[in-house]
Amino acid sequence: MSPIIEVSDLSKTYASGTPALKGVTLDIREGEILALLGPNGAGKTTFISILCGLVTPTGGQVRVGGHDLLRDYRAARSLIGLVPQEIALEFFESVINTVRFSRGLYGKAPDDAYLERVLRALSLWDKRDAKLRELSGGMKRRVLIAKALSHGPRILFLDEPTAGVDVNLRREMWEVVRGLKAEGVTIILTTHYLEEAEEMADRVGIIDKGRLLLVRDKADLMHEFGQKVLRVELAAPLAELPSALSGLELSPDGLTVSYRYDTHADRSGIARLLGTFAAEGIGVRDVATEQSSLEDVFLRLVRDLA
Repeated sequence: MSPIIEVSDLSKTYASGTPALKGVTLDIREGEILALLGPNGAGKTTFISILCGLVTPTGGQVRVGGHDLLRDYRAARSLIGLVPQEIALEFFESVINTVRFSRGLYGKAPDDAYLERVLRALSLWDKRDAKLRELSGGMKRRVLIAKALSHGPRILFLDEPTAGVDVNLRREMWEVVRGLKAEGVTIILTTHYLEEAEEMADRVGIIDKGRLLLVRDKADLMHEFGQKVLRVELAAPLAELPSALSGLELSPDGLTVSYRYDTHADRSGIARLLGTFAAEGIGVRDVATEQSSLEDVFLRLVRDLA
């Protein structure tokens, strides 16, 4: 299957001389959720703005659904919906009229049956006649998604979709995104919440200083770069570790020793470690392992690949 978005050697340098993107090449698969991670100022917003046709690149090429983004702008842009981070709505307008207006901006004929399906999918149908100023913050964010979907795009960009919302609402939004993917929508997500990418993404891209450092399937990324930590709970607290266990981490209460190891090594060293505990006369109450989170992997990659 050909990619739905093809990005080749994309670059952007602003009039001030500041380079925002440097030779980014990326194929985005149809129907996937791609999470783009990176620190502030990494180039994520510039990248999305170019792909959505809001910013003109300095160099390179973008094709959306086979259409060149610059030469065939209208056809390419018609395939894209954008949910911005900022809530910018006409608060005295109703939900249904807001979504109808957005559809009309793309030259689409009225189709209230389609808009009803969109609003029902976002749990907004019962609020269709409500003024936007009457809605909660979470409902307003759902309206932004409805606006972005009003013209039936195949691609949806979500720029920090859960920034500043509480945990419960964030999880509700995750369910909305999963539902859209199930309907075949390709989703490109930028986020500062690493657990959001870990929860939802099929692939993860890391951008830093205008360069795309890597793009990997999330599972492969975790497998390749992840580490495990062995937590050893002691039967009695230690004031300090003996020299035979130097290099390990002792918790402040002296009751837990942490040992980090590479999951790809031929030998983990766990058997030798536990033998050392026995030889030193240190009683062990329990052991448990933890896999590195995506946050751990992200921080390591930015440090090592930048």
